[in-house]
Amino acid sequence: MTEQPTQDQTPSGWLTPGVSSVAAASFFSDTGHEMATSLLPGFVTGVLGGGASALAAIDGVADALTGLSKLAGGPLAAEPKRRGWLARSGYLGTALATAGIGLTTAIWQVAILRAIAWVSRGLRSPARDMVLTDLTTRRSVGRAFGLERAGDNLGAILGPLLASALVGVFGVRWTILLALIPGALAAIAISVAVGEARATLTTGTAKARLSLNLRELSREGIWRTLTPVSLFELGNLANTLLILRATDLLVGSGWHPGAAASAAILAYAGHNAVAVGSALLAGQLTDRRSPRAAFALGAACFVAAYLTFAFGTGIAAVIVGFVLAGAGIGLAETAESAVVALSVSAENRSHAFGLLGLVQSVGDLGATVVAGILWSVVSPQLAFGYAATWMLLSLISGRLLTPRPA
Repeated sequence: MTEQPTQDQTPSGWLTPGVSSVAAASFFSDTGHEMATSLLPGFVTGVLGGGASALAAIDGVADALTGLSKLAGGPLAAEPKRRGWLARSGYLGTALATAGIGLTTAIWQVAILRAIAWVSRGLRSPARDMVLTDLTTRRSVGRAFGLERAGDNLGAILGPLLASALVGVFGVRWTILLALIPGALAAIAISVAVGEARATLTTGTAKARLSLNLRELSREGIWRTLTPVSLFELGNLANTLLILRATDLLVGSGWHPGAAASAAILAYAGHNAVAVGSALLAGQLTDRRSPRAAFALGAACFVAAYLTFAFGTGIAAVIVGFVLAGAGIGLAETAESAVVALSVSAENRSHAFGLLGLVQSVGDLGATVVAGILWSVVSPQLAFGYAATWMLLSLISGRLLTPRPA
């Protein structure tokens, strides 16, 4: 995002081909990722003969590498020429490694390719966010990030649906291989955005040094900005726990286990659909008011969602819980990215995006691990109450989200 412009040329001038292409890249990439991910449990356990522990280890290592690679991707994306290459190669690397899982014959091969895909995904994230901010003005950054998040959530709906339709025709291996197609389209889309972003940048930009710039970020108040975000992510549970809880609530209400599992998955698809709309709403709210308002609304939705999952019963609780959680994630994720873009100077912005990615990954992993232990040892009510407490704290501390003056 350039520092000079303060307003859009036309009411719809923010929606350029470049901004649309970033959203398209997120849509296509997540479609391919979800195609493979939805089939991964059955592939690892049914085709390769692994167990639940192997699947958990594969995803646990991949998630940890994502956070570290996002942190590393911040300094790498600081230089404009390098960020374009990083964004393109990151999307292509994710596509190739994800599709390559369909060719594997051993669990260790799946683990390596999954790790490569997630490292590529992490490295590209700050670069993509910087490309997007290069394409926007201060008055439109919320809508741009809202559109990108909407594209990502829309891919999370289409990917499993495509996998479900294709696996009966082509089989598991070929369906995973076919995930290369949307992944390649994502690489093409981000290339369009990179080309437009390069044209908006001034020439003669100094070469950025490879450093985390923590001292400079601290002077600009990044820790104040990330405090509410950290509290939010410490309560941001994995969607698998929501699906599991929804299934339990339905079984407890007399549903057959198979029907309950199917209904929970459909409700989760609805959750992603709600997230598409709430991300777009968050963009509008951020630009017209502030990212603080969108973030607070998102945190409040999660408090209500987790209390519903903790103490509700039957299909009504499942539907309400997923709707609230979908609204919360669309609102909060958009606000988190927008407030970082607005709170840090152009020189340090890519480093801040990398730090944001680390906070999100580590917080999400910690939230899910702790909640899982509380669920197993005590009760699911305590687990969701624990997560709701973190969300409430993030809501209270949301006043710390203060963008830099224009």
